[in-house]
Amino acid sequence: MLGGELLTGMTVDGAINGRGEDTVGGVLTDLLQICRDMGGFVAKLNDWRLIQYVAYDPEIMKIAIPQLVFGADVTVFLQTFAEDIVQEKSTIRGIVVRNKGGRHLLTASNFVDASGDGDLCAMAGAEMLSVERGEKPQPMSMMFRMANVETDALLSYVRQNPECVAVGESDAIRGGRTDREITEEIYRQGQPCVFFKGDGPLLGDAIHRGDMFPTALIMIQPTSDARREVCINATRVTLDEPTRADNMATALRVLSGQVFQCARFLRQSVPGFGSASISGMSPRIGIRETRRVVGDYMLTEDDVLQARKRDDGVAKGCHHVDIHQDGTGQIRIPVADGGSYDIPLGSLLPKGIDNVVIAGRCLSASREAQGSARVMGSCMAMGQAAGSLTAMAASQSNHSKLRDIPVQRLRHTLRDQGAILEGTR
Repeated sequence: MLGGELLTGMTVDGAINGRGEDTVGGVLTDLLQICRDMGGFVAKLNDWRLIQYVAYDPEIMKIAIPQLVFGADVTVFLQTFAEDIVQEKSTIRGIVVRNKGGRHLLTASNFVDASGDGDLCAMAGAEMLSVERGEKPQPMSMMFRMANVETDALLSYVRQNPECVAVGESDAIRGGRTDREITEEIYRQGQPCVFFKGDGPLLGDAIHRGDMFPTALIMIQPTSDARREVCINATRVTLDEPTRADNMATALRVLSGQVFQCARFLRQSVPGFGSASISGMSPRIGIRETRRVVGDYMLTEDDVLQARKRDDGVAKGCHHVDIHQDGTGQIRIPVADGGSYDIPLGSLLPKGIDNVVIAGRCLSASREAQGSARVMGSCMAMGQAAGSLTAMAASQSNHSKLRDIPVQRLRHTLRDQGAILEGTR
């Protein structure tokens, strides 16, 4: 199906910063409006830790995305894999794809690599980065959903047990409040948006007893008021090489077992979940980190944490530096003042390849910066920038090269499309 991570039940991270400012517009705004019209928009929510989110119904999103894509006259090939390229020096002439109809050659003047793993760039011989020796990629997760959750009971428990939940991890969110005052805010918000922390008494004791697998957080976020449904982000498995098919099968075996174990723990131990049941599991394993492409510019940790703005920015990010680790480990460092940073065009242009632009978690970035920019909000903003750049190049009579398009022209086009490039802290 069309939609990728948007179908998992996870909220859109990285589209609203810790100050409550929208940082992503354009196509995301159009898509969310379709969801609103179909009754599938839930709310904009504060997680009362680091940032804010957009919550929606993934079942409605499955309908909204095809409407948006086909409404734009896009030709779609489902169940199709790119297996090879036709290349002439630094230019890709075509992509060889395979599906049930056989092998086909797709040609174009320019290409967007939104594969997540940088597959097209890797096939073209671009320089790629991965984790350093001795480190492991961030663990993978399987989102799942539970219906018939009693929000009032859950929030009352959180209100009475602030020591169990993760709150106020940035000054912009904490604002001088105590943990108990913040859990009052969670209660007043009135939505099941709760993060039980792995070193808190509820989840920590369960891990110690063996009732739960080691994990940094159980993240609970709403997906449907009508179904009283939430999405759960808690499972994790770490593999040395997530791009290997046999490793992914191992991950699926472990993660599916963790889904059942986590659901059982919630039913048995967390108020509000006593009558809840598993209502859905993500159609895909969530992968946080594999390969990164070396581009004309590498986004840095300082760019992210200092909320750096740039004249050549074509997308924004606002998610904290977020590097999941084995067991209960997780690095979480907020963007300064709860603000946002700019992703420059150079981070989307792979070195040594003339006619490819990157969008998504394989962007040119340090590991720390990728740990922020890898989330859905900033990935969608990069996607709009990449698509607009290729369209602008194709519209020129001489089919201009991507790097010949002035970045200020691209920025002007993105603004006309409703993208957010300025006006945020």
